[in-house]
Amino acid sequence: MNKLVRVALAVILGVSLACSHIRAGEDAFADLESVELVMGDGAANGAAGDLWAIEFCKKVEELTGGKLTIAYFGNSQLGVDSELQQQMLAGDIAMMVCQPAQTTPFVKEVAVFDLPMVFAKYDAQTIDKALNDSSFTKLINEGYARANMLCLGFLQGGTFREMTSNKEIRTIDDFAGVKIRTMDAKFHLMFWQALGANPTPLAFTELYMSLQQGVVQAQENANDTNVNSQFFEVQKYLVNTHHILYLNQFLVNKATFESLDPAYQNAIRQAVAEATAVLAPQMGKINDDNKQITIDKGMISIEFAPEFIDEAIAKADNVYTGIRAEIGDEIVDALINELKAASENK
Repeated sequence: MNKLVRVALAVILGVSLACSHIRAGEDAFADLESVELVMGDGAANGAAGDLWAIEFCKKVEELTGGKLTIAYFGNSQLGVDSELQQQMLAGDIAMMVCQPAQTTPFVKEVAVFDLPMVFAKYDAQTIDKALNDSSFTKLINEGYARANMLCLGFLQGGTFREMTSNKEIRTIDDFAGVKIRTMDAKFHLMFWQALGANPTPLAFTELYMSLQQGVVQAQENANDTNVNSQFFEVQKYLVNTHHILYLNQFLVNKATFESLDPAYQNAIRQAVAEATAVLAPQMGKINDDNKQITIDKGMISIEFAPEFIDEAIAKADNVYTGIRAEIGDEIVDALINELKAASENK
């Protein structure tokens, strides 16, 4: 039995034992008032963040015998990620799932996840150790707490946001001049500019038509989003850049969470853990299956040699410098050092 399988079994066993403890104490919820919390998500239907949220809603209802329920609104029904975070901080909604980039205006430390290629050399197990069980974990959690947020978990499977394009890109120099849609996130824009591309922030809802009409030539998203949004209809190449980790975070309004009965708090934490245990092992397959769909639909997949990572990091040195200047060396060094240590100690 390899180490990764042993770790996975240990996680599942731990979740099962903790879950058994909660379920054995279901009577603890009997005297509590029923509570409904509102949850939002900007992910497309069927994307990993959406599936994670749906699984969480199911788990929390099971754990509490239906006493705590979640009114879940996915697919940007309540707004895009930046709007959802404002609603959460105002207490209008209790929780949300989103990728980190647009959390940086609220939690500056989250910009550490925008370091280009910082995760590209590591597997899911190594990344999970660095994110969830290290000195980095403590530092990032302090940042969330200062913004009246709690991050109850990260969902990742060692997969990445990738570029799609109507221009063939096979070397670092081929990025020059490509007009690419990105999220409106400062360090994302800086990265593509460092490669020589012409990044253009657009609302995601405008992206398909913009690609179809040639307003932009390229975009970047995880493969499940690329498939669910049918970008294979308007893009020719899948360019496997591995530039940003495909990472979802489970965020909760800190004051709202702490106002709940401890039994409900424990159930929410346990439901996140269970939902993560269900989804995380599927992330690699979800990515590979969706990548294959893009190929089957006619896209040409372009892979880079390993040295591409170092070439891109060298080009994007100003992004590393900018992130360090904004959030400090301590948290940047903590992430880089913990990734290296976790990889060496496997």
